[in-house]
Amino acid sequence: MAGPSEDYQSSLGNDDVKDQEDAHESSNPVDEEQDIEGDSMAHLASNSIHRSSSRPQLDLSKAAIQGTFEERDPTILLPNQSDDISHLALDIGGSLIKLVYFSRHEEQSTVDKRKKTVKQRLGISNGIRRSYPILGGRLHFVKFETNKINECLEFIDSKQLHRSGVDAHHWGSESPNSQPIDNAVIKATGGGAFKFTDLFRERLGVSIEKEDEMDCLVAGANFLLKAIRHEAFTHIEGQKEFVQIDHNELFPYLLVNIGSGVSMIKVDGDGKFERVSGTNVGGGTYWGLGRLLTKCKSFDELLELSQRGDNRTIDMLVGDIYGGMDYSKIGLSASTIASSFGKAISENKELKDYRPEDISLSLLRMISYNIGQISYLNALRFGLKRIFFGGFFIRGHAYTMDTISFAVHFWSRGEMQAMFLRHEGFLGALGAFMSYEKHGLDDLMVHQLVERFPMGAPYTGGNIHGPPLADLNEKISWMEKFVLKGTEITAPVPMAKPGTTGLGGFEVPSSKGGTLRSDASALNVGVLHLVPTLEVFPLLADAKTYEPNTIDLSETGELEYWFTVLLEHLPDLVDKAVASEGGTDDAKRRGDAFARAFSAHLARLMEEPAAYGKLGLANLLELREECLREFQFVDAYRSIKQRENEASLAVLSDLLMELDSMSEETRLLTLIEGVLAANIFDWGSRACVDLYHKGTIIEIYRMSRNKMQRPWRVDDFDEFKERMLGSGFQKPRPHKRALLFVDNSGADIVLGMLPLARELLRRGTEVVLVANSLPALNDVTAMELPAIVAEAAKHCDILRRAAEAGGLLVDAMTNTIDGSKEISSSVPLMVVENGCGSPCIDLRQVSSELAAAAKDADLVILEGMGRALHTNLNARFKCDALKLAMVKNQRLAEKLVKGKIYDCVCKYEPAG
Repeated sequence: MAGPSEDYQSSLGNDDVKDQEDAHESSNPVDEEQDIEGDSMAHLASNSIHRSSSRPQLDLSKAAIQGTFEERDPTILLPNQSDDISHLALDIGGSLIKLVYFSRHEEQSTVDKRKKTVKQRLGISNGIRRSYPILGGRLHFVKFETNKINECLEFIDSKQLHRSGVDAHHWGSESPNSQPIDNAVIKATGGGAFKFTDLFRERLGVSIEKEDEMDCLVAGANFLLKAIRHEAFTHIEGQKEFVQIDHNELFPYLLVNIGSGVSMIKVDGDGKFERVSGTNVGGGTYWGLGRLLTKCKSFDELLELSQRGDNRTIDMLVGDIYGGMDYSKIGLSASTIASSFGKAISENKELKDYRPEDISLSLLRMISYNIGQISYLNALRFGLKRIFFGGFFIRGHAYTMDTISFAVHFWSRGEMQAMFLRHEGFLGALGAFMSYEKHGLDDLMVHQLVERFPMGAPYTGGNIHGPPLADLNEKISWMEKFVLKGTEITAPVPMAKPGTTGLGGFEVPSSKGGTLRSDASALNVGVLHLVPTLEVFPLLADAKTYEPNTIDLSETGELEYWFTVLLEHLPDLVDKAVASEGGTDDAKRRGDAFARAFSAHLARLMEEPAAYGKLGLANLLELREECLREFQFVDAYRSIKQRENEASLAVLSDLLMELDSMSEETRLLTLIEGVLAANIFDWGSRACVDLYHKGTIIEIYRMSRNKMQRPWRVDDFDEFKERMLGSGFQKPRPHKRALLFVDNSGADIVLGMLPLARELLRRGTEVVLVANSLPALNDVTAMELPAIVAEAAKHCDILRRAAEAGGLLVDAMTNTIDGSKEISSSVPLMVVENGCGSPCIDLRQVSSELAAAAKDADLVILEGMGRALHTNLNARFKCDALKLAMVKNQRLAEKLVKGKIYDCVCKYEPAG
């Protein structure tokens, strides 16, 4: 009964996927960095963790950070830790085995001395606020059928999950005091934890420590509801709506776990719960009776049958009793079921005379309605307003959720709603994982978790297990074989035209017969990346109400439009990606695999937009970048960015001389015009890609500048000018620190944002350039910016002094870091990474470095379509905010600013 998403995750070996988010170069600890971190780590080590005496405790003595603190997920070495930090927990049920396992991030970042200056300037401490370490890594969810337990054991053994997985050598290997991992213990819950104890010991050499099933269910549910933003959702008449619940207002609630039987648990807090009711009529009843009545061979087959059923041939309806009429006096419609299977009493038919499809549907409705009604009555009994349903009986099946939702709504007269969980089947396994009490996951917040969907996520059919795919070639081979075999895919698979290396048109494989997918409404479960260094941007006016996306993809036609845009751009993107890797045969093969995978994701989302959680345009764009990284395209636009940077830097000196000759007021307007004009260079826009065939970057920039005529479509320049220059004889106080969220490479950063940064520096404002942590299209990255600034500084003393003060010029920086010279007293120009690798930015998840930089900032400038239009156009801040962008998409122009393509947005919002 294994479902698609987890099967593919298990076959793909997700801990072998090199997400570029984690792909830093390896380095050893550095004496200088250890000195900086020493005091903080000593404080960390001095804190003991007082937990239950039955739990192993962390030995933090001599703990040290390996590499640099500033990396996304620093490795913390525990040389004296004798207990194994387990990476695996199981829930072994009668039908399914659910696994939750953890894989560490192994990569280390290079030692970047520039970051040390930024750290000193911003007053960043070591950033570890807990008295115990929380490990950066990934949390995976996999399931197997219990009757195929040997496959499960082989999977565990292939990944060495019972010995802390692929990164076990990190633990203890650095110290003579470390101990080898022998007699490992793994946590498990469910009946199989007792049944298969000897088998695990014989096959894997591990002991199973059994955890209470109810404890695990509640712990798993509490963690998910508090830590995952789009975990809970309602499902009414086929429509999913995700519900964001404030974790401070979560309790109390009723947890209804539907397995073979049903348990109803009143949850009052962490570790505070009571099983208040239950019923023996549950998933086992449906499967057992269904198997007897329909001869189905699996639970999923029975569910699939129900999708083609008509229960009216078996169920007695109110209309059957009242001659097709409603019984409106008591609120019953003619279609209400009066008696499940009631018609079988009066009809002279045998079992063989009824369609198995109708029997399956009638049985499903009977059991689901019964569970929904009993759940409502228990919620009413205890005065609970929230009811969450979990367990593999539901498994994302649309009709099951609709039926339960209808029952709760009907009996509560609309006062209560049934809510479901995306990780519904993994509550017990996750709770068992949490029971180690050593990972610190109970303190994780929603902003520290990022869900990714690997290439197997969109596919259906097939039960593929086995060892992790060791390298990219194996992964691509799997992809190619699956696409050839998997005629059930509805993805528009890109096919190369004869004699070409790029991707031509798109063909849609025909579906297999008339078979309906049993998981057509299933919610896929991705890999949870645990990134402890992500934080909420502190300058948001109200983080709880903040919504980054400005386009609602649920509106009619929106999803289709943006999918078409992404598919039209795909061949060009693949060509650029292949060229960035030298155009080799290997690169072409990876390019084809990337296109197939991304197309399949789009097709899956077109079929079920909520399959991966709440979908926004930013999520789509990020998914594309993640797919590129999955097939090891490090930076598809690398050579293009370098060429455009060089061309722009060549004319920067002339631009700065022109600006310096202007009056203050004229210069400010020219600077804003320059930012807007330079923002035209966006390889993510089809309209702009067409421009590149009509002239050089400088020619296009000048053409764009010449068309800068006010008023712009959104024009708050005069308000911004008054804040900057004042009115009359009163000059305003300069901003203390400005955060400039930069966008594209080339003219955008060199001829647009750097001159604006220079003007702010001239006025005594500290400037922090905020750039992507990872490449996305032709966006400039935080790693690339220092070199660009260094080249620009050759043409300008203001930039040079500020760059020295901010640690962006290597020679000056080397002197300051070693203590031989104080940090320059000039106003600094700094660079920080934003924590993401997308054209858009979700300010609920930014790097701790950016959060620290925001501490004293009183001006935020967001530039570009992705950061200021696709996302954050409506965001409100505690400080002054300026949003600048050129609209390069007709759809966006019409919907967001009621204008046309190449319109300009200059939106200024003062603090408060």
